[in-house]
Amino acid sequence: MSFGPPPSIYTQSATSAEAARIKRRRKMLMWPLALMLVVALGTGGWLLWSGDSGGSRTKTQTTAGQSRLDVRESVEKRPANTVGKMAFRFSVDDMSPGERYELPGMWATDKILAKGINKTLVGLAIGTDAAPGDEKWKLPLDGPICGYTRHVTGENRTAVLYRANDSEEERAYCDRVAFFDLDDGRKIWSHDFPASASGTHPGAPANGAVQDTPSVTLVHDTVAVTWGGGTIAYGMDRGEIRWSTKATGACQDSGAAGGGALLVREECWSNDKSLPVASWEAITFKVRRVDPATGRTLWSYSAAKGVRDVSVPSSDPAVLAVSAGDTGITELLSLDDDGKNRATIRLQNGTYVGDCSYGDYLVVDYCPTVAVGGNQVFLRSEDDIGVHTSNWVIGFDLATGNTTKKFESGPNALLIPVRMSGDKLLALRESQDNITPTALVSLDPETGEETPFFYFDLPAEAETFTSIDFNDVLVQDGRLFFGAKSVTGPAADQPRWVYLVLGIESAARKTP
Repeated sequence: MSFGPPPSIYTQSATSAEAARIKRRRKMLMWPLALMLVVALGTGGWLLWSGDSGGSRTKTQTTAGQSRLDVRESVEKRPANTVGKMAFRFSVDDMSPGERYELPGMWATDKILAKGINKTLVGLAIGTDAAPGDEKWKLPLDGPICGYTRHVTGENRTAVLYRANDSEEERAYCDRVAFFDLDDGRKIWSHDFPASASGTHPGAPANGAVQDTPSVTLVHDTVAVTWGGGTIAYGMDRGEIRWSTKATGACQDSGAAGGGALLVREECWSNDKSLPVASWEAITFKVRRVDPATGRTLWSYSAAKGVRDVSVPSSDPAVLAVSAGDTGITELLSLDDDGKNRATIRLQNGTYVGDCSYGDYLVVDYCPTVAVGGNQVFLRSEDDIGVHTSNWVIGFDLATGNTTKKFESGPNALLIPVRMSGDKLLALRESQDNITPTALVSLDPETGEETPFFYFDLPAEAETFTSIDFNDVLVQDGRLFFGAKSVTGPAADQPRWVYLVLGIESAARKTP
């Protein structure tokens, strides 16, 4: 299997492709037989495949007042049936041992699941058992994807960053942005942007210098790219440059958070000669709120000295995730409309778990398991792995920092926040005993009630998909998607079956 030219995944012969589909479908037919035993035991739900089960259609509503140029904020409705069925699968069965592909970015509409795969963006029809060659659309890029945003506009568009090329002789810098349509794969526009060297001062990379990692995000009618030496804002429809900023002094932009507002993170280096240049002790962080239409700074917040990293779980209301130790996020800071600290929520040395995205792709506003909405922030507790594995999810008031509602997982289960849906929290109730099913549930912060959306079990090949460290988890239009962030070919003595994406929905829903 090869993704993106050259070589191409699209050279697979019709004969081999059809043989692969037959093998997959035979394998899928075996699942309901085994899982019927689970239903007979009264566990409440199971996963089956159905391309068209009939019944009512779950409709996702968009937050009132949103336009096509706003970042999408959808509200999910409870389905009529709590039995889960397979809504989509994207898999491969011809990877060689050690073969590896990066899968940055996963987005969904009501009919399309889109995925980044090395140098290519692909769109696949929901309701299908797909393999390479089954794409509804393909958008090849000149080089590997090197940045993305999880945000999507009201008309189902988003953006990625990519390299000019990726020759073995010389690795190109990440300096191109593309804005594209998820429904049909059209590239709306693309642009080059500058590159800056990673270090204590902005400037173009030279003599093989490491590039400062760029980022991309979306806010109303604006695609914002930070590149170390500054920030550039593009209009969504035509891609024209609306405004740009340049780094000043020893500070440079290092990521942006979008959604309801635009927050830009800055790194600043100390002039203290006694501090090692590359040490975290020489770096301080600022976050500024920027008017997306003009680039004007509305307020600026300076993090305390000693902070090692800052992420942005929410831009509106502004919530910062601060790392002031060696073990990831230590505090959440709630800021008011003027950028002043409203409340500080301490994670109590790991009692509460906050996860933000770290790695090769700079996505400062992606903090899985940290959900913000209804003037609260929700966190999960550390897993209790005693006699029965369990945890809880708890809310904190953004104005005071005080705890609000607490949701217990119960024994042999874990609750993992996924995202807000209006004023409700969507969470994954993950089974830990291989008997009870896993479920997508809605948690009501006002009443403390838990409402199941649907129950399901995962096939053995996809049991690790619930791990947020290695997979994307997405809820959109009544469906739950698990997608791998990267994939490596199995060992020679292992089955060559590899999942890339798995989608689940209610059995009451009629797939497209």
